[in-house]
Order: sequence, then structure tokens, then C-alpha cells
Amino acid sequence: MNVIREALGRNVRQYGIVGALIVIVLFFQWQTDGRLLMPNNLAALVQQNAYVMILAIGMVAVIVAGHIDLSVGSVVAFIGGLTAIMLAHWGWPVPVAIVAALAVGALVGCWHGFWIAYVGIPAFIVTLAGMLLFRGLAIVLVGQTVATGSKTFNQIGNGSLPNVLGFVGNIDVVTIVIGAVAIVGLVISQFRARRAMISHGLHTEAWGAFVAKNVVMAVLIGLVAWRLSLSHGGTPIILIIVGALILGFTFVLNRTRFGRHVYAVGGNRNAAILSGVDTRRTDFQIFVNMGLLAAVAAIATTARAGSGVAAAGQNFELDAIAACFIGGTAVTGGVGRISGAMVGALIMGVLNMGLSIMRVDSAWQMAIKGLVLLAAVALDIVSKRRGALV
Repeated sequence: MNVIREALGRNVRQYGIVGALIVIVLFFQWQTDGRLLMPNNLAALVQQNAYVMILAIGMVAVIVAGHIDLSVGSVVAFIGGLTAIMLAHWGWPVPVAIVAALAVGALVGCWHGFWIAYVGIPAFIVTLAGMLLFRGLAIVLVGQTVATGSKTFNQIGNGSLPNVLGFVGNIDVVTIVIGAVAIVGLVISQFRARRAMISHGLHTEAWGAFVAKNVVMAVLIGLVAWRLSLSHGGTPIILIIVGALILGFTFVLNRTRFGRHVYAVGGNRNAAILSGVDTRRTDFQIFVNMGLLAAVAAIATTARAGSGVAAAGQNFELDAIAACFIGGTAVTGGVGRISGAMVGALIMGVLNMGLSIMRVDSAWQMAIKGLVLLAAVALDIVSKRRGALV
């Protein structure tokens, strides 16, 4: 029991976030008479909140490095409108329009990165200017709604994977297989990470706590896969895209030199410079990465809506930033995980859907999300103070 308590104490932040998500889900499941986790609602939850997850992946690196990006919502509107024009007015093929949208996102990231990394203007100012600039450009581009006119493109945000393995009763076999693969991959990665830590003489959590954590995560993945398998389409296409981004960028932040430099810059910029880290190059790369992910979010949002709208992306930056802070990313930089940000994004998504099903006024929805964000940041600061005292 003491060993488990010690493990929980060292990981209280991560476990607390997951526990909070479970409590919130159970609360809304109760309050909505079971409607929250109905198969089709669960699929809609993923599709409607994919943009938060995508933006939060990039925002983690931005905040860990000690910056902020207030422009992503406007960038989503700008690139989304441009993508709709490429498809509807210019007649570009879907793959070409997607590649072009990603290229524009990278250029936006270069624009921000140049002013921040090489001119030395604070990210808050540069991205605030970007928020105004790209919102204005979005209004110029799509003063009126522009329908994409492409069913293939719209499937990115609304479609599901083809059911090539058939059904067992009402269960989509493809979704069950994907869930099983995810569980096996999770367990293997966790065991490999634990073995690597032991081989390097690093502290690991107690065996009982490690097994319990993996069992809980496997059960949660299994339940989600089961419910999705009963939905109208099975596994949403956007879920596969988000999953691939999570795996890819988790690897980048945890296993590459760029990732190590991001954490070094956020932990202590002066020490990073003395250690030979090119902080200007790292800052530049961080914002190019954020621009690319904003483009992915724009593609997902435009495909979901089926059109480019100048008002798209409103408050997206706030949702992404809130997801990171709720997920344990430190306000002061240097600390943060993509996995935590994804849990934070799910908390925001569940709040959005649960409150909507309960028909809570939108003004109260904003107030409640604000209180949740404040509570999460306050908890982070208080826990750090207690840790410093100990």
C-alpha cells in the first residue's frame, strides 16, 4: 500500500487529470440519461472536437518553450476559406488542395517564427497581430460562405473508415480490430519504456501501480472501441488522423533532438544557450510546426462544415490553450505532455457536448469552461508550491 501511495504521489497530476475526465464523463452520462455515450454521439464528439486535439498537439510545444500562439483560430479560418476556394472555384483536385493548404500553413508558421525567433518580438505580440491579420484576410477571401463542393474532401471531417471486415451483429469489426491493435501497442510501448528506465537506473512506479494503470487504460480504449463499433459509420476517419498525429509528435518531442531542445529552451533558456542549443532555430521550428498543425485543423474544420466560413475558428486558440493547461502543461514553460493535452482536450469536448445535450445556455457554457481552466491552473501552481516546500 505504501509503495502504491508513493507511485500515486509522484504521478498525482497525470492520474488526477484522467480521474477528472472519468468523473466528468460519468456526471454527464448521468445528467443526460445516458445520451452522452450513445454510439453516434461518441463519434460526433470525436469529429466535433478534433480541431482542439490537433491544435493542442502543436500548442504543447509552443507553451513548453515559453511562448503562446493567439493566432491559430484566425489561421484556421484563413486556410479553411482558401482551401474551399481551391476546391470550389479553382477546381483543384482534393490531394493538391490539401498539400497546398499545408504549404500555406507552413508559410504562416515561417512568418510568425521569423518575427519571434530572429527579430525578437514576443510571441504574444506577433501572434496577436497574426490573429487580426489572418482574420481580416479570411473575411476578404470568404465574405460569403464558400461550399467545398467535394464529397470526397468532406468525408475527412464527417466520414468513417470503410467496413471491409463486415459486421458481427451490429458491431463493426474494423473498429474492434483497431481498438485491439491500440491496446496491444499501448501495452508494448509501456513495457518497453519501463524496461528502458530500469536499464538506465531511473526510478519507475511500483509494479502494482504500473499494471493497474495499463489495465485501466486498456479497458477505456476497449470501451471506446466497442461504443464506436455500434455507431452508424464505425471509426471516424478524423480519429485515425488525430491518432497518427499524436503518435508522431509524441515521438518527436520525446525521442528527437528537436524535442529535447524544446524542453531545454522552456526549462532554462540561458542554460540552453550555454549548452549549445540554437534557441532561435528551435523557436522558428516550433512555430512552423504550429502553422502546419493549424492547417491540418483548418482542413478538418472545413471538411466537417462542408464549406469555408470567415467566422470559422472563433476561440479555437482559447480551447487549445485551455486543453494544454488543463492537461498539465506548465504556465511557466518547461513541462508538458501531448498525452496530458489530449486528456485536457477530451475534457473540453465532453463539457461542450454534455452541456449542449443538457441545453445549457452558451453563455453559461463559456463561464463553466473558464472556471475549469482556472481550477486546473490553480491546482498546478499549488502543487508546485507544495513540492517546493517539501
